[in-house]
Amino acid sequence: MAGLAESGSNPDVDLLYDINGLAKEVPHWLDRGLGHVGEYGLLVAMVLLVLSCWWTVRRRGGEAVASSMASLVWAPLAAGIALLVNVPIRGFVERPRPFVDHQGLDVLVSARSGYSFVSDHATLTMAMAVGVFVADRKFGLVGLGLALLEGFCRVYLGAHYPTDVIGGFALGTAVVLLLSPLATAMLTPLMKAIEHSPRAGRLILAREARSADPPISGTRTDCPTEERGLAA
Repeated sequence: MAGLAESGSNPDVDLLYDINGLAKEVPHWLDRGLGHVGEYGLLVAMVLLVLSCWWTVRRRGGEAVASSMASLVWAPLAAGIALLVNVPIRGFVERPRPFVDHQGLDVLVSARSGYSFVSDHATLTMAMAVGVFVADRKFGLVGLGLALLEGFCRVYLGAHYPTDVIGGFALGTAVVLLLSPLATAMLTPLMKAIEHSPRAGRLILAREARSADPPISGTRTDCPTEERGLAA
């Protein structure tokens, strides 16, 4: 991987220069704005997306609310695990940042130490996006769009190679999906227990969604109909 970084005749480096070169053609204020967006803005947007999805799912209710909530809880947990997995990967690959080996890049973020492969930002956003997608397709598509935009920004800012971003996307997706069966098996019963809790239940199911649930067959609400039938 480090050998690729040293050559300017491969698609990875060519694409790096093409995307980062766009920074030279836009106003300075836009560069600064994208710098903040790529560093912090999209991460905050992803957190807000998870919270919005949680709010929607708890108000919608339904039989699958516990499993959906388990997926939402799993999303940030998987992102954290993916970041931990990335620590030994970075130490093994030891790929320098693009601006270390290549001249003429417009670096729009403060100089960073450490290695480049894989991108933490790409790993984090894609893991959360895939987790949200499992819980709700519409919110998940928005999350995937945010993750792709984050990946573009990391290259645009001169902080990563395109393959750093692709590797981060793959790592985040793999951690979420490979560990999802185990996580769901552990988290879904917990969400069901919280749902039936008198105090904490509103975290899983809103009051209006709870009151809108259809009555369970065989309860006292069925008795008057049965009694009228017998009387007839």
